[in-house]
Formats: sequence, structure tokens, C-alpha cells
Amino acid sequence: MDDKTFWALMDELSRRAGGRPERLEWLRGRLRRGPAAEAVEFQARLEVACAPVATGALWRAVRRIEGGLCSDDGFDYFALWLVAQGQGTYQAVLADPDALADVAEVRALVGRDLREWRDDEWPEWEELDYAAQEVFGELTGQEDGCEEAFYEALDAVQEAWAKPDEEIVTEEAAVTTGTPRLDALFPVAAGS
Repeated sequence: MDDKTFWALMDELSRRAGGRPERLEWLRGRLRRGPAAEAVEFQARLEVACAPVATGALWRAVRRIEGGLCSDDGFDYFALWLVAQGQGTYQAVLADPDALADVAEVRALVGRDLREWRDDEWPEWEELDYAAQEVFGELTGQEDGCEEAFYEALDAVQEAWAKPDEEIVTEEAAVTTGTPRLDALFPVAAGS
């Protein structure tokens, strides 16, 4: 799966009607039409797309939206959610984290207590991270216990794609920028 095909899937996923379960089933159906190797390549592209999200500015933005509650895992799930918003939104938010203030799903949370948010309203999408492995298991006839074979195949793809001396950006190494629109939409609660 090349980058263009991956982003075409993400763009279509972002436009699909229905909730996350229906959209995820559409993606699984699309991956089922290809060979098992394509599901592995999808996961590799997904992980490549998620890596640049790990910046200090985006950590700050997500913490602002989620009232300071974003854990490491939650941030990983945010990265998956952001990729699933499609290439245009993804690129806009990477360029300026304050662009999250323009995302309809984020705007729908404004002024609402976190305890009132439904699970599928959080800007996080953990289940997206398992779709390729599930499809790989189905296509290889290893629905139970395919994890080792899937990750061996994923490691092989990632090794083939690796660039020498590739540096991973961490939260601490990232430069932070302001998010005035998000700050206005999600003010810090008194006493926080």
C-alpha cells in the first residue's frame, strides 16, 4: 500500500456516514479485499502517520481539550483519531495545532463537562489500531493467535521502509506553540 492509497482510505473513512463502529467496519471490509500483506502495510502507514503527531504543541492542545486528563496511551489514541480525520485536517493540525479548533468533533465538546462526553466523542480512536491485525488474522486463517505473525510481518515492512539515522520526535524535544483559539474554547477551570 503506497502513501497515496493510505490517505485515500483515511479521507474516505473521515467522510463515511455512521458512527465509529460502522466506519471501522467499512475500513475492515476494504482491507479484506486485498492480500494480508496490504493489511500489514496499512498498519505500517498508520504508524508512520502517527509518529509526527508527537509534538509538545499537540500534547498541550490535547491536554487543553481533555481538561488535562490525556495519558500517554490517550495521546497515542488521539494520534490515531487525528489520522482518521483525513489528510487535509491531519496536515493542517500538524502545521498549527490550534487548527483543532476548526474540527467539528472538537467543537462539539465545547462547554460540556468531560463526564458528559460519550466514549465515541473523545478525540481518540484506539480501535483503529487493531483493524489491520484483525483483518490479517481473517485473511491468513489465524483469527486467534495471529499477533506474533502480524507483528513479525509489520517489523519486516518497517525495517524495509526505515531511513538511516531516523530521529523520533518526543514530547520533550518538541517546540511548543500557542493555541489561542483552543484556549478560548477550553478555558482552564478555576483551581486547576
